[in-house]
Amino acid sequence: MAGGGFVSQGGGTHHEGNVNTFVIITCLVAAMGGLIFGYDLGISGGVTSMEHFLKQFFPSVYEQEAKASGGNQYCKFDSQLLTLFTSSLYLAALVASFFASIVTRAFGRKMSMLTGGLVFLVGSILNGAAVNVEMLIIGRLLLGVGVGFANQSVPVYLSEMAPPKIRGALNIGFQMAITIGILVANLVNYGTAQIKDGWGWRLSLALAAVPAIMMTVGAFFLPDTPNSILERGDMEKARQMLKKIRGLENVDGEFQELVDACEAAKKVQHPWKNIMQPRYRPQLVICCVIPFFQQLTGINVITFYAPVLYKTLGFGDSASLMSAVISGAVNVLATIVSIVTVDKFGRKFLFLEGGAQMFISQVAVGSMIWKTFGVNGEGSMSGGVEADILLALICVYVAGFAWSWGPLGWLVPSEICPLEIRSAGQAINVSVNMLWTFVIGQLFLSMLCHMKFGLFYFFAGFVALMTIFIYWFLPETKNVPIEEMNRVWKAHWFWGKFIPEDAVIGPHVSMEPFGKGV
Repeated sequence: MAGGGFVSQGGGTHHEGNVNTFVIITCLVAAMGGLIFGYDLGISGGVTSMEHFLKQFFPSVYEQEAKASGGNQYCKFDSQLLTLFTSSLYLAALVASFFASIVTRAFGRKMSMLTGGLVFLVGSILNGAAVNVEMLIIGRLLLGVGVGFANQSVPVYLSEMAPPKIRGALNIGFQMAITIGILVANLVNYGTAQIKDGWGWRLSLALAAVPAIMMTVGAFFLPDTPNSILERGDMEKARQMLKKIRGLENVDGEFQELVDACEAAKKVQHPWKNIMQPRYRPQLVICCVIPFFQQLTGINVITFYAPVLYKTLGFGDSASLMSAVISGAVNVLATIVSIVTVDKFGRKFLFLEGGAQMFISQVAVGSMIWKTFGVNGEGSMSGGVEADILLALICVYVAGFAWSWGPLGWLVPSEICPLEIRSAGQAINVSVNMLWTFVIGQLFLSMLCHMKFGLFYFFAGFVALMTIFIYWFLPETKNVPIEEMNRVWKAHWFWGKFIPEDAVIGPHVSMEPFGKGV
């Protein structure tokens, strides 16, 4: 189903618009919101593998790690309090994203980004100055609130600002910022771990203030999206904004569509009750299933705990932080690949290819760890070749994730929801994501302890499952204007029956129901 195939009068031109610098700069600034999330994902794993940090806050883990030097390698970091330090953030983000969806709807996307940046800033200051576990965890909770607000508003903001042709690429700007955040965090950890007096972890945690300031200042200068201005009732201002971001004088067609979508959305008092209706079933299912699967690819195991994982597998201190830097860099590069390909090859192709790649490399990693450590977890990497092969396999896996489930897990749910349920859909997406991030973050070190190398097979099984799901249940959404997304669902073999006839905009309603659009 080509982009212009079903556009109403005007021959499909009114959707295009020139891609102008204004839009690109706006979207880059907004995507900074991803930096705070990424920095945080990357920093916590490195800090929790630093000895001074463990000594000061988690002495029991420190002793446990020292003990394990000869024995069972799988269990040396197994502590619920330590994982709570990492995962308390995601619990807070979960709760915050519900409040954020109300703020985003009532006060605009921009307000949510501002709030997020400020709260995050306070959290990072508390963390850097922490003197006890309580201060650390309160700081983490505030960081979580910041992340919840940013992750709720930024993807929606980007989807609304971007012209359909490059929506995928601009939206992945958010994922790109996350991966850059992770890489910067890995580098910072590598640097601060060299500090002799052992206050390096303070610097690591306090530097989170930098992306927070960037985001807050950026959000302060950002314009609001036309959709958001309309949602709050200012027609003329919204039209001017649309002209500005499309770089065209005549935006009547697209503007009319926005107004219609907005009128429909205004009738909806309760987006939460609303998204439960049968006609939104495809969106509801996708907004729940995609973030759930995204976490069960096992990626966060690698990002959070990369240094801890490498240390468990017997890399030395510096080596394990360095390896995390390497997998972080691969992550950034592979995300660039998806920016280039997502609007060309489409979402579905990337999902299927990335899935296959992750499956193969996970099975291989699991088998190598099995061969080296066996079931009882005794043994060590003989350095050199074996460790290099393992690192290479993990990089292949990270690359597969970074051009499929990574960016698309945020892009697809944000582009498939019609305006009236968009903030609810995005809040569900973020909260399901955070919930499973929390669960896996909390359980991972214990799972590694009990399931051993089988953990990698466990994730590989889920990767196989989700790839099959995408194949059957996700239609291709590239180049489809957001307002016209319902046609795609209507044409789908399974979801078509949920979409009522009147939900499909435009003159060509009577498409053959099982047409080529699947």
